[in-house]
Parts: sequence; structure tokens; C-alpha cells
Amino acid sequence: MALEDDINDGDAEVRAPLVHQPKNKADEEDGTTHHHGGNQWMVYLSTFVAVCGSYEFGCCIGYSSPTQSAIMEDLSLSTAEFSVFGSILTFGAMIGAITSGPIADLVGRKGAMRVASAVCVAGWLAIYFTKGVVPLDIGRFASGYGMGIYSYVVPVFIAEIAPKELRGALTAANQLLVVCGVSVSFVIGTFETWRALALIGLIPCAVVVFGLFFIPESPRWLAKTGRHRDFEAALQKLRGKDADISDEAAEIQDYIETLERLPKAKILDLFQRRYLRSVIIGVGLMVFQQFGGINGICFYVSNIFESAGFSSSLGTIIYAVLQVVVTALNTVVIDRAGRKPLLLVAATGLVIGCLLTGTSFYLKEHGLAVNAAPILTVVGILVYIGFFSAGMGTVPWVVMSEIFPINIKGVAGSLATLVNWFGAWAVSYTFNYLVEWSSYGTFFLYAAVNALAIVFVITVVPETKGRTLEQIQAAINA
Repeated sequence: MALEDDINDGDAEVRAPLVHQPKNKADEEDGTTHHHGGNQWMVYLSTFVAVCGSYEFGCCIGYSSPTQSAIMEDLSLSTAEFSVFGSILTFGAMIGAITSGPIADLVGRKGAMRVASAVCVAGWLAIYFTKGVVPLDIGRFASGYGMGIYSYVVPVFIAEIAPKELRGALTAANQLLVVCGVSVSFVIGTFETWRALALIGLIPCAVVVFGLFFIPESPRWLAKTGRHRDFEAALQKLRGKDADISDEAAEIQDYIETLERLPKAKILDLFQRRYLRSVIIGVGLMVFQQFGGINGICFYVSNIFESAGFSSSLGTIIYAVLQVVVTALNTVVIDRAGRKPLLLVAATGLVIGCLLTGTSFYLKEHGLAVNAAPILTVVGILVYIGFFSAGMGTVPWVVMSEIFPINIKGVAGSLATLVNWFGAWAVSYTFNYLVEWSSYGTFFLYAAVNALAIVFVITVVPETKGRTLEQIQAAINA
């Protein structure tokens, strides 16, 4: 069916964009686009500014753990009141996720990062100056809202500015900085006061707001909003003043013009046949990322080690170091190994880690191999977090930023991010109840979910390495 027929028929599929074909046969074979005379320093600078938002994301997550006892003592909070303070962050993130796509579409990717920074600043200041529980919770909710916006807009912005040969590694830096923010907050919180740690949380926001003055807006968003001169200037700035951007600019412009002739997407439009596969992929990966147990294990890792009879402080330090190291290595290999192989390896490792941990609790509960159980728990948890950091933590966000056509990216990205945050809340909320039901059964249940993730990746998820966003979206939605 011709593209013109698809556009005229609102219910028909978009089979293929008007993609500007590579002129060199070698380009077709290896999937690369050459930007002659260009350099990537502006891409790296723009990515650095954006991932400072990811670091802020990690600071928000890591704040409550090291400050719990001090906040409860200084403000005379009950356990229930502090539980509200801890969990309200996730509710703020869910609201942020719902509004992140429309905000990013309305005011641009840079504008959305400014909004997220401003809200996080307000949240941290409310926490710093609080003398009671209400301002404390308002501040925590506000920082969660900003975090929810960051969680969507940062990977999307990076994916839209990066050349395809760097896109995977640069988008993966998002997760690396989240992990670094969590770990650094945990370490600093052990020797700084909780009010001082709130002020430290302002620093990444300041870097983002200041840095945004020196980097261009997403060229794809500029093209989508009809600002053609700004679009070409931004793309030229990102690729280098001597780079030939004609092929890339034509491909982006043709694809966006094609999509703009279609009706503006609403939430129900995501379930049309032309978009359904990309929605299933994006939302499905977020479901498996969260319901595989990561937030239950992450939030309660100290308790898990204590329950198994292992030093919680030593176990947590090893856990944090391993998470940072493996996530850093992931940014190096993602554009070489590909997205799909990393997901498969990671999901397989998650199954093994859950089975090891579940077996250790089974042995302990039945009085079998009592001396071996603690070591088996530590090995299982470290295997789990190592493989999660190697693929399942990073790759779903990379793929999410790549697969949605730009005319539905705001709505679809918000949906995927909302599902992710809902899963984070659901798993962290139910973890203790599941452990009370059956400690080993909990990990066997997570193993089953991760086994289903393997089947999902094999049967549904495409490889996106080495392809432009337009090529990926045309193939998925064909």
C-alpha cells in the first residue's frame, strides 16, 4: 500500500516513511551514516548536561535511606509518618510521568528539564526548611514529581540528539548517573546531616539549569514544531560546523512531515494497529523491569542480608559498588553487543540470581546447609544486581527512547514511564507482605517473571543497534 493511501485513510497503517536512502552501498550494508568533517563535542556536552538530571533523579531516590533515623528523631516522626515520607516520592514520580510527555512536547525537551529542575529545587528547599511533617511530605512529593519528568525526558533528549553509532552508549549513561546519584547520596548521608544532604541535592539542578543555556534543543522536536531554521542550526551545531547534515536532515524532515499529516495522537490512539507493537514493546519492557523484583530487593537489601545472617553494611557496600561498575561497563558495550542480546543475558542472570536467593532462604527455613545459606544469599543478590545493571536496568529506557514515532512519543513515553513508576511502587509495597507469606517463594515468583521476560524479548523486542530512529520506527510500525 502506498504511503499516500495510508495518510488519506485514517485507519490504515503507516507502512514506511519517506526515508532519504543512503547514497553509498557500504552505508546500506553496515548501517552507518557518515557526518563528514564533523565532531561530537556538542553531543557529549549536551549529554552531560542532561544526565545531571539523571544524577538528580538518583539523589532523590537515595535520600531517605541514610537519613531515616535522624529525620525521625529531629522531627519526632512515627514509623508510619516516615513511611509516608518515603513512599510519597513514588506518587510524585507517577504524576510527573503522566505530565512529562505533554510538557516535553509543549515547551521542548530543554523546557521540560527546566521545569523538572525548578520543581526539584522547590522540593529540596521545602525539606531543608521544614519544621514539621507536612512541609516535609510536600517537599518529597515535589522532588518525586521532578524526578518523574527527568525519568522520561532525559533518555528521549539524548536519543534525539545522538548519532546512531553513539546513541546506545549515551542513552545508557542515563542509568549510570542514576546509580551514581543513589550511591553517592547513601555515602554522603552517612556523615552529613539530613538538611545538608537536601542542600547538596540542589547542585545537580543548578548544573542542569546553567548548562541548558549552552546546548541546542532537540532537532527532532524543532522540526516537529515547524521551526525549520532552528532545526537545521541545532543539527549542524550537534554534528559540527563542517559536517554534511543534508542526508540526516532530509530523513528527519521527511519522516516528521509524514507523521504530521496524521491526526494528533491521544491515549486511545496508542492502541491502533499502526502503533500497537511499539507500545507493547515499550510498556512490556517496563513491566518486566519492575515486576522482576528490582525495587523490592533494592529498597530492602539490608534487611535481606540481615535475614540471611550476613553483615548488612558490608553487603550493601558491595552491592552499591557492583551496581556502579557494571552499569559503567554497560555504557561501553551496548552499541557493540546490541540491545536484544544484553536483555537476554540480563534476564537469564536475573532468573539465576532469584533462584539462588530463593534456594538459600528455603535451606535456612528448613534447617538445611545452615552455614552455606548466608553465602548463597549474598551470591544470589550480587548475581541479580550485576545482571540487572548489565541490561535490564538500562536497556528498556534506551529502547523506549528509540521506538516511538515522534507524533506519539509524548503520550506513549508518558504511559511507559507511568507503568514503570506504578511497578516500582507496587513491588516495593508488596515485598514485605510477600516475604511474610514465603521468603523463598517470593524469589521463586520473581524468577518466574524474569523467565517470562526472556520469552518476551525473544518473540517481541527488535534489535535497534546501528539504525536511525526513523528506520527503527518504520520497521516496528510497518
